[in-house]
Amino acid sequence: MLNKNNRAARLSLLAASLFCATASMASTATAGQLKIGMEITYPPFESYDSQKNIVGSDPELAQALAKQMQAKAEFVDTKFPNLISGLNAGHYDAIISGMYITPERQTQAMTIGYAVTGAAIMAPKDSGLNAQTPEELCGLKVGLEQGTTWVAQLKKLSTEYCVPNNKGAITVSEFPSAPEVTQALLSKNIQAQMEIAGAAKMIAEHTNGRVVVTSQHLVYPQTLGIFVKKGNDETYKALLKAFDDAKKSGDYAAILKKYNLEEASN
Repeated sequence: MLNKNNRAARLSLLAASLFCATASMASTATAGQLKIGMEITYPPFESYDSQKNIVGSDPELAQALAKQMQAKAEFVDTKFPNLISGLNAGHYDAIISGMYITPERQTQAMTIGYAVTGAAIMAPKDSGLNAQTPEELCGLKVGLEQGTTWVAQLKKLSTEYCVPNNKGAITVSEFPSAPEVTQALLSKNIQAQMEIAGAAKMIAEHTNGRVVVTSQHLVYPQTLGIFVKKGNDETYKALLKAFDDAKKSGDYAAILKKYNLEEASN
């Protein structure tokens, strides 16, 4: 039989376990679930495979975080421009959706940087376009997914560089999703597409070589973030701890390596 000291130690251990589990569950809106908002049309970050499973770097990161929080990751498919409003409306606990951290977005939500990537420039293979930098897009029609940070950056470049230097304005067209931008490119409604680098490579492969990535280096490199509603300190702290634990476990490093991403510095 256990002596009094052993029984007391076991009871203390059990109480501590229950406290940790309860604290973990209390850190999300629904006990035992970590609800993540993402637009699931954005490979390799998030997409549906042929069996309708949600796959990609962001779902894997979400699952790694949920594991550390003793919760199950649940995904809420939401159009990219609506993700932050959905977060602030309480539709999910956090956003992990290939979304860059920007000063504007940091006024709307708390952030945790998890990877560094950047844009790539794409063009039809037979177009003769070989743009390496945004400056080489002057005078062209360029398509982007609605809500991306590059819309404002290209418009600023057009106004402050292209037009004053008589290189022609950049005509920016926004589309609801990345596949729709590529379709416009193939239909010759636009001349170039700017897309996040990992997705650009995959898009080019899916077109069987009809679209190519022209840029050799990352364009406008930025940090991808986990977004949490302002004031939701409990969830934010729980995700920070889970992120640190995922680093210690090796899960985070494995995801970075698998998807050719660079570690972010917070």
